[in-house]
Amino acid sequence: MKLKLLSIFSVVLFNQAFAQSEKFYATTDSENARELKGKFPEDIEIVGSTGNQSAIFLNKKLAEFLHHNVITHGPGYVYKSSKEEALSAINKAKKTNKILAFTIDQDAAVTSAIAKVSADNIKNHIQVLENYGTRHHTTAKAQTAVQDLKTKWQALITASGRTDVSVRIVNHVGTPMPSLVLTITGTTAPNDFIIVGAHLDSITNNVNNAPGADDDASGIATISEMIRVLLNVNYKPSKTVEFMAYAAEEIGLVGSSEIAQDYAVNNKNVVSFVQFDMTNYKGSSKDVYLTTDPYNSNDLNLFLIELMEHYNKTGTHAFTYGNTICNYGCSDHFSWADNGYDAAFPFEASFSQYNPNIHTTTDKLSNMGNSATHAAKFAKLGLEFIIETAKGSVLAVSDVANNSVNVFVKDKFLNYQLGKETVESVTIVDTSGRQLLESKNLLSFGKIDLNKIDNGFYLAVFKTKSGKVVTKKFILE
Repeated sequence: MKLKLLSIFSVVLFNQAFAQSEKFYATTDSENARELKGKFPEDIEIVGSTGNQSAIFLNKKLAEFLHHNVITHGPGYVYKSSKEEALSAINKAKKTNKILAFTIDQDAAVTSAIAKVSADNIKNHIQVLENYGTRHHTTAKAQTAVQDLKTKWQALITASGRTDVSVRIVNHVGTPMPSLVLTITGTTAPNDFIIVGAHLDSITNNVNNAPGADDDASGIATISEMIRVLLNVNYKPSKTVEFMAYAAEEIGLVGSSEIAQDYAVNNKNVVSFVQFDMTNYKGSSKDVYLTTDPYNSNDLNLFLIELMEHYNKTGTHAFTYGNTICNYGCSDHFSWADNGYDAAFPFEASFSQYNPNIHTTTDKLSNMGNSATHAAKFAKLGLEFIIETAKGSVLAVSDVANNSVNVFVKDKFLNYQLGKETVESVTIVDTSGRQLLESKNLLSFGKIDLNKIDNGFYLAVFKTKSGKVVTKKFILE
């Protein structure tokens, strides 16, 4: 991750303003830490490094420089309350991604839900959030926005007549702005959590003028539409489903870091987390871009691909997907991944083509075409994710219910058997969504040569002559 540096003159002026700035601890990418140390040696201290992460002590103006001058989304660092916490964060053991083995079999429930998604609802909510003028975490308007969102979510709960749904405020140590959490308690596995999130704060160089329509009013409006739809169809999950509107993402993932750390300390079983941060600017040729940074869950990315192959390949709800990289601490999913949970971040565009208005006073709905048809696709993906993952037990083999296809890998060949169906094609997809191999006009059983593919996590997409699509995850070792 490389810094987009200011001109030498601007850097000199910037450096002169640093001297009396308050300092705090954080973690960041080690390459960034070294480059900042080389250019601003008096304003940053590297207190420790492990692998590609460093614990740093820096002032707020240097943090702002990092935030606005790095080729990434988000702050580019993660705020920590102490030196000990920063060092602990970079030294904690990282878990190895596992096969989650989610199934896809809720076609009726998913089809009913995604048909109810309203782009107009999302658009109107984006405009409401933009109208605050700013949701910078230090402002009274930010706190008002949280309370107003609580009122909106509570009204949806009240209208549904549900007693198993609640909404609560979460106060923080690192910011005066609270976060908001809506909980739908699971019917049979309430201690297992499926979580989606977005952040409610906004930022520009002008604290009092940060409309943040795309970043991230679009994400808040998107998850709010998911809530409305689920309550409208009287959805009752087996696992507990939570929706989180985070505070202070823009200054180092403060709200999500505190919540994710609290869940980890209390050993809460968060099965999967998906972040929706910027959903409404179609800056690239494809629709949904899965971020493939090393801390993201390979298997969760593959499952999102499975969902899109199953529900969004053709027809009324069709959309396309690609892959991109957002780098260190680019949004709140990092907080969950950093605490050992499987996390994913589907994004609105390639990071080389995302909304140029973010973090400026022109991040407004009018600069996104005054519509939310793009964000509606993310609402549908979120509903698909929730409905398919919050049902029954996680510990099942994909498609075990109908035993439609069996696969195993041996000697760099994928062996498969597909009942009596004739296979029209088999496509091998990697965790970034790239299609690596395609074989056509196959028998209902056989094997596919994988010798040209590196070891890793993959998805096999089987399409039959009858139009059926079956997906299977596998590991090549």
